[in-house]
Amino acid sequence: MTATQSPAPAPARSRVRTSARDLAQIAVFAALIAALGLPGALSIGGMAVPITFQTLGVMLAGAILGARKGALSVLLLLALVAAGLPLLAGGRGGIAVFVGPSVGYLIGWVLGAYVIGWFTARLLPRYRVLPALAATAFGGIVVIYLVGVPMFAVITGTPLTVALAGSLAFLPGDLLKVVVTVLVAKGVHRASPGLIEPAPWSWRRTVEQRGA
Repeated sequence: MTATQSPAPAPARSRVRTSARDLAQIAVFAALIAALGLPGALSIGGMAVPITFQTLGVMLAGAILGARKGALSVLLLLALVAAGLPLLAGGRGGIAVFVGPSVGYLIGWVLGAYVIGWFTARLLPRYRVLPALAATAFGGIVVIYLVGVPMFAVITGTPLTVALAGSLAFLPGDLLKVVVTVLVAKGVHRASPGLIEPAPWSWRRTVEQRGA
């Protein structure tokens, strides 16, 4: 390197920053999830895990805020629940909730919101309905069930096959929540683009670069 040459600039580091706007969005969606628990819970067939509208809020958080902020909104809600606030359906709250049969579903909420947001970023800016339905169903149903059902079986001593069969009672309602989430999210992203930064698939970026 000669005296006239300047050193090459260091590569920029990607930083995840949480602005006041982000914090407000996280708080609003945590409040939304809590509010969706106000109608109460419905237990089908004597199941120990109640069916609530709060999963709809979890799906909306991921589909509208994205992976990081969506998951953080659920974590904020759960932190408040752990602090003793009765924010879960049926007025449930406190540490006891996290040792009960529904704890796997609560953990699944965090993962589900993250997965939905991750896929949603790859569907934007177009956000086609059919891929969005598949992505939301995967994160909002499959991921949550994969965590919730086995933990329910272990905590209650129920055979896994029985617990899995019992979880089918949730399916029609959860599918309806998926449809509602996608329709709402599509309208939101159309009216307010930029809530989630698009993150195209790597193979799509490669194709676009080759075509440029």
